[in-house]
Amino acid sequence: MINFIAVVIAIASVLAALGHVGYLALLNNAARKRAGGAPIAEYVRGRWAVAGGTTAASLFAWLLTSGGTAMDILAIVIAVGSGTVATKALQSTQAKYRSGG
Repeated sequence: MINFIAVVIAIASVLAALGHVGYLALLNNAARKRAGGAPIAEYVRGRWAVAGGTTAASLFAWLLTSGGTAMDILAIVIAVGSGTVATKALQSTQAKYRSGG
């Protein structure tokens, strides 16, 4: 049962991290196409490390779910941490560039 919980949490963490990566990719693409988008592109370049790190950590957590119960618990801790960081980073980026209309 704990393995199932660990896998679900790890998958949710991966999805949160990939959501952040996807949002940064969309933002970067829009910034490159738009005149005056250099400050946004610069911001996105600075955020890739966080996005990559949280994605790597959540994928590692998912990999750990193939171990025993101790590994499942470690996977849950890593997945919750990386998913939380990814979600907060995504929310921060969205708040910074959310349009008012």
